[in-house]
Amino acid sequence: MNLWEGFLGLADPMILILLITGVLLGVIIGSLPGLTATMGVALFLPVTFGMEAIPGLLLLVGIYFGSIYGGSIAAILLNTPGTPAAAATAMDGYAMTKKGDARTALNIAVIASGFGSIISVLMLIFLSPQLANIALSFSAPEMFGLALFGLSIISSIAGASLVKGLIAGVVGLLIATIGMDPMTSYPRYTFDQPVLLEGFDFIPIMIGLFAVSEAFIMADDYFKEKGGPLKVTAKLLKTNWRSMPRLFPTMTKSSILGSIIGIIPGAGADVAAFVSYNEAQRFAKKEDKELFGKGNPKGIAAAESGNQGVTGGAMVPLLTLGIPGDAVAAVMLGAFVVQGIQPGPQIFQTSGELIYILFAGMLVAAVVMVIIGLLGIRLFTKVLLVPKTLMITIILVLSTVGAFAINNNIFDVYVVLGAGIIGFFMKKHGFPASPIVLALILGPMAESEFRRALTMSEGSMMIFATRPIAATLIVLAILSLFTPLFMKLFKNRKGKTVSQD
Repeated sequence: MNLWEGFLGLADPMILILLITGVLLGVIIGSLPGLTATMGVALFLPVTFGMEAIPGLLLLVGIYFGSIYGGSIAAILLNTPGTPAAAATAMDGYAMTKKGDARTALNIAVIASGFGSIISVLMLIFLSPQLANIALSFSAPEMFGLALFGLSIISSIAGASLVKGLIAGVVGLLIATIGMDPMTSYPRYTFDQPVLLEGFDFIPIMIGLFAVSEAFIMADDYFKEKGGPLKVTAKLLKTNWRSMPRLFPTMTKSSILGSIIGIIPGAGADVAAFVSYNEAQRFAKKEDKELFGKGNPKGIAAAESGNQGVTGGAMVPLLTLGIPGDAVAAVMLGAFVVQGIQPGPQIFQTSGELIYILFAGMLVAAVVMVIIGLLGIRLFTKVLLVPKTLMITIILVLSTVGAFAINNNIFDVYVVLGAGIIGFFMKKHGFPASPIVLALILGPMAESEFRRALTMSEGSMMIFATRPIAATLIVLAILSLFTPLFMKLFKNRKGKTVSQD
């Protein structure tokens, strides 16, 4: 099957309606400060359980694309990034708003977002089959090395504290061991409770850690600040289209850079936005360089095309290797698994028709996002007037209903609420949630493949050293895990030397 046949697969009007709805929901979610793309996709994941694979996945893709762009709305109007990926956008976007160029800034943001999405999807289409062919040679030792490499990126997504990130990852691995042993079916850490025999489904935990915990954070802030609805600035005066053509070189470079960053597991849209912004500033002409941070349209173009570049890039390791490129891709991995699709080396053989329809849907989602963004700029600003109390209620209702819908089990509701409480205290004390989700997804894979590899070698650990791909992945995992630690130690030592001088 090819891409053209993928577009023909979108001929069903209901599929297009769901895709457009997903983009619209994503823009609304992203425009609300505090609601991330990960939370948006996680919240609506249970909605797709009763759908067929293609409509369900395209609904989530639409939310993913729309929410990354939607974060720029609050960033530009309020200097409050709707999502972490929009933090770099705020630096020049809000400065343009204060000058009266808010409408220009919003238009640049949506065009750059659409451009970045299209470039990233094209790179996904051309890179995925090649990576899949390489991945076909993987067996148990290579899959263990792959899972270990995926787990090693915990150090990259740990946030400010590497130790806290590693602790969160270990907690996730411990939770993943609860239930029946995958090889012997012996119960582990079930404490004679039948409900624990199947272990914890990672989806309720993920919804709790990302969505419910954020609702609790909002409630805490509301009671502290007695906050009401957010107030939108009135400076939506004019649109300057003359600046658009000179922005396309910046958009092109940033889109490619964002796509490459997205392919690297653990480097999300926020990283891509800041790296793209930094590179655009570094290679700008002197007169342009001085305007960055003061309302330079190139700053918005770089940040938005860079963070949208991740949307397609993050799907490359997800589809071909089964490793999510970022937190949103981790939720998408759950969506694939729920639909009975196993991302990995065989996906183009087992689900090739679905994958090309997904590619076509992603391109359509990018175009729909631009159209919605251009037509709805004035309308979207009204979303920021939603009171926090109503937003908290909506999140909690969607989360609990969604958790119950997974297995029609009240235990999952308790899990999502418990995970939300734990996630609340984790955020309050600087512990990242992503390492737990990553460990819950990759931990069982690492354990199963490790034991299968030992079965293949009759108990010899040398199988991991004698197979080049497995050995390379294990070495990369070790380097990936410890490099951030060494870099931090080097910076600390360098800082001490400078202060002594």
